[in-house]
Amino acid sequence: MDSNNVLRVSRSVRVASSSDQQQADGRPTNVPPTVTFARRTPSGRYVSYSRDDLDSDFGSGDFDKEYTNYHVHIPPTPDNQPMDPVISAKVEEQYVSNSLFTGGCNSVTRAHLMDKVIESEASHPQMAGAKGSSCAMPGCDSKVMSDERGVDILPCECDFKICAECFSDAVKVGGGICPGCKEPYKTTELEEVVSNAVAGRPLSLPAPHGMSKMERRLSIMRSQKMTRSQTSDWDHNRWLFETKGTYGYGNAIWPTENKVDGGDGGNAQPTELTNKPWRPLTRKLKIPAAVLSPYRLLIFIRMAVLALFLAWRIKHKNEDAIWLWGMSVVCELWFAFSWLLDQLPKLAPVNRAADLAVLKEKFETPTATNPSGKSDLPGVDVFVSTADPEKEPPLVTANTILSILAADYPVEKLACYVSDDGGALLTFEAMAEAASFANIWVPFCRKHGIEPRNPESYFNLKKDPYKNKVRPDFVKDRRRVKREYDEFKVRINGLPDSIRRRSDAYHAREEIKAMKRQREVAGDDLVESVKIPKATWMADGTHWPGTWMNPSSEHTRGDHAGIIQVMLKPPSHEPLFGNNEEGGPLDFTVVDIRLPMLVYVSREKRPGYDHNKKAGAMNALVRASAIMSNGPFILNLDCDHYVYNSQALREGMCFMMDRGGDRICYVQFPQRFEGIDPSDRYANNNTVFFDVNMRALDGLQGPVYVGTGCLFRRIALYGFDPPRSKERHGSCCSCCFPQKRKTHAAVASEETRALRMGDSDEDEMAISTFPKKFGNSTFLIDSIPIAELQGRPLADHPAVKNGRAPGLLTAPRDLLDASTVAEAISAISCWYEDKTEWGQRVGWIYGSVTEDVVTGYRMHNRGWKSVYCVTKPDAFRGTAPINLTDRLHQVLRWATGSVEIFFSRNNALLASPRMKILQRIAYLNVGIYPFTSIFLIVYCFLPALSLFTGQFIVQTLSVTFLTYLLIITLTLCMLAVLEIKWSGIELEEWWRNEQFWLIGGTSAHLAAVLQGLLKVIAGIEISFTLTSKSAGDDENDEFADLYIVKWTSLMIPPITIMMVNLIAIAVGFSRTIYSTIPQWSKLLGGVFFSFWVLAHLYPFAKGLMGRRGRTPTIVFVWSGLIAITISLLWVAINPPSGSNSQIGGSFTFP
Repeated sequence: MDSNNVLRVSRSVRVASSSDQQQADGRPTNVPPTVTFARRTPSGRYVSYSRDDLDSDFGSGDFDKEYTNYHVHIPPTPDNQPMDPVISAKVEEQYVSNSLFTGGCNSVTRAHLMDKVIESEASHPQMAGAKGSSCAMPGCDSKVMSDERGVDILPCECDFKICAECFSDAVKVGGGICPGCKEPYKTTELEEVVSNAVAGRPLSLPAPHGMSKMERRLSIMRSQKMTRSQTSDWDHNRWLFETKGTYGYGNAIWPTENKVDGGDGGNAQPTELTNKPWRPLTRKLKIPAAVLSPYRLLIFIRMAVLALFLAWRIKHKNEDAIWLWGMSVVCELWFAFSWLLDQLPKLAPVNRAADLAVLKEKFETPTATNPSGKSDLPGVDVFVSTADPEKEPPLVTANTILSILAADYPVEKLACYVSDDGGALLTFEAMAEAASFANIWVPFCRKHGIEPRNPESYFNLKKDPYKNKVRPDFVKDRRRVKREYDEFKVRINGLPDSIRRRSDAYHAREEIKAMKRQREVAGDDLVESVKIPKATWMADGTHWPGTWMNPSSEHTRGDHAGIIQVMLKPPSHEPLFGNNEEGGPLDFTVVDIRLPMLVYVSREKRPGYDHNKKAGAMNALVRASAIMSNGPFILNLDCDHYVYNSQALREGMCFMMDRGGDRICYVQFPQRFEGIDPSDRYANNNTVFFDVNMRALDGLQGPVYVGTGCLFRRIALYGFDPPRSKERHGSCCSCCFPQKRKTHAAVASEETRALRMGDSDEDEMAISTFPKKFGNSTFLIDSIPIAELQGRPLADHPAVKNGRAPGLLTAPRDLLDASTVAEAISAISCWYEDKTEWGQRVGWIYGSVTEDVVTGYRMHNRGWKSVYCVTKPDAFRGTAPINLTDRLHQVLRWATGSVEIFFSRNNALLASPRMKILQRIAYLNVGIYPFTSIFLIVYCFLPALSLFTGQFIVQTLSVTFLTYLLIITLTLCMLAVLEIKWSGIELEEWWRNEQFWLIGGTSAHLAAVLQGLLKVIAGIEISFTLTSKSAGDDENDEFADLYIVKWTSLMIPPITIMMVNLIAIAVGFSRTIYSTIPQWSKLLGGVFFSFWVLAHLYPFAKGLMGRRGRTPTIVFVWSGLIAITISLLWVAINPPSGSNSQIGGSFTFP
């Protein structure tokens, strides 16, 4: 085996930095001989280890003897010429993409070469376990070198199958003789063999008629080997002669058409490369003044009226019922304060729009700095998180993955990472099946412009699928893809049984083997039955390293190794078009069939470690993705939220790449839901929050982070301050309390200022301090400045500060090697975050069940801004629980997180001066709103207490009180109408939100306050379970889950409120009718407020009744309540004899 096959392929930035340093120091740039460590696999390959793994794992002598080999890289000699680095890198990437990497704390990092990942055959060349020929040399089971289409590259005309390593050995040791036909190889250079194989194959796509001469010349340059001279240096003269190009400013300037020889056009630019006026990528759409001005005016009018009303209420006490007056005034004061916290951030709502045409023109159109027209957009890493395949069905997750892979974004710039926090083989194989089905689904979407690109949603569309489709083969293609998808669903649904049967079969085989071995040892003695752990087996006949169906040691949900599997390896830099000769089911000759990189990740879990739930899983993905692809932007999605608009990523990138976009930490998209009942009984759509509150916050410092559908800037997640954050701006206090300006001898460069942490101007960021913050992975630390540079906007305008040069991101990305994936395994281990700032300042923040709000708050607190991006059609869609109990538990989790925020250092009262005052008020409301439940419950009982006692919150219903009440009610209604006007929501949606505000406030919010207080006072931790996404028992009813009644203690307060108010209304009527002097005004006041309470609780009561035609247990409860009410009415109408009291016999308020 050639020793250079284990050469660690360093990242280009590291090579560049080391060479620059050597040149600066005056030392030679030759790389000295190095020693690397590797593990030999049964197939004869070597897997390189990262430096961190060497330090942690090679401590024991037993391990050294069994696994370690030392390889000394000697300088090249005539008999030891190294393999071309490009070829060796491709060979190693092909090996890496077919290997399952496992490892973690105190364990060996292993790369298991998998012959197949799923039972079915993998057809796409990028997919793990793709079909490939094995080397025919005895004792070698390596794969034959293949091209981008998966076709074997064979160096001899006899088509003897030989891998790259064996071919090198045959050339060096065997005298260049083919082991098959025993004839000399015509070509002994592996690089030439690969080039001839590619060049000898007919082109898959002819050049379009509209292709310019420049593009044709570029294609010629790529296909011909003319870039190097005999001295292996770049041959400028030959390049200029064969392309007739000339050097100009920044790049080569191409001659115009038909003016190559002589004339003025010799050095002219093509017309498409001429300078154009600068155009912004986004624009702010202001709310019309005819709507916004009255809206703001009404806010201040209502504030003044509330102040006057509360002052009047305090002055005019009800001496007859001072306790009733006192409770009502305290509640009204709190309601006014809560309304202010909610209303003040809504003073400056905005709408925004992105211009995708300008984005394409700037980043994907040939220019002087990017003559090839390749995409200059930055990379995006998409995170999908799942934890339990029973509650989060794999089919739902697979559809989300397919919608991401089919997104309209440059394929080579997109990578998808799936976090399986449960480590289940079911999720692993479901993702592999999704990668296999993507081979036909993604090109089909690109060919016919399919929307949405979630197959389940697309095939269930109720609109005409043939509208605006003009290709004659669309009907045939759609029918074929629909059949393939149906088969795909059947395979996904059958995976649990398939895995169970496979594991039982392998387990029976292992028991038989163990029995035979025991009999051979025992001889004629009696043999006891052998019991071995029942493992879960993968498709290639090996143990699954994650969670087993029958939990065993080191194979449970909380105790298993870290796993990384590259399901789809990174695509080639050049487009790869389909070929009819391949016998594919569909004609993709005009479609790019490449797929984005897809990686399965399951972080290591061990007992004794706090894994921090979803936040910990997301941070593990941040580190793994930084090492493997390092996209400067991160999009996180829940497993049930799919890409509904294929251009959503482009719209989000418009905000990030626009002028001033370097100060945007994230772009939040609204959450839209499917499967909600038409009446939206429990306000599941949250339209008031997403279309009113979030738009309003967008006019301040930006919307809050809501956990999914968010495009992050990676540097912001790392905890760095925004660029130019140290600049001092005048504030309202600057005139009275001027601040001293600190002078510096030299101004830091933009590169230095872009990576800063801390609040003081003297706080200098040094690379040497990064290991204490980010851990000891050198790959991760090296990737940080690269992500910062690649995430900058284009410096195409004088006003763009901290920009990057155009054309910087058109170069191909580095290929994956074994050491890179081994480093990623180390980064997802359970011990990696020890003594670092992960979860404290870096990444998703720990310590709250609503880690999303806290993470966004920390970014805004450092001075970052966020943007709200509303697209048409919707960017993403997902599912929401429509069952009453599930909805209450969901609200309980959110409210509990808010209480935790209020009692933590993340309270907005402790925010830094960088956060705007109205933004601080908005975050303060996030932490305070659950406490409104205490006052709300008291206020809901006040009408009943008023009817029971015959008193009211005021002495008499005076004209002043009624006038105040009328003005407050009218201003509230008018504000609601104007909010509906500028936000676009409907009146019914606003009313549903008001109803569920009271339902949640009297149930889940109160429980959240109690749980939060228990955690703060007694230290009792709060645990929540995932909400099941399964439907009801009736498969024919889409909304069957809506009618299921599942009892929970959260229902007790609302039921009590309804029962007490119903009884109070009956008692109040009886009191008034049979009283000597009827108090109709007090009765009307109490009845009005009781009906106000019951009207808000109507959806809750309807949910308790279940489905029509069935009789759940709760109906009997309601029957008892009605019986009690009728009995009380009868007692009130026919009082006991001898009692002349004015109501209901001797009833008095206790």
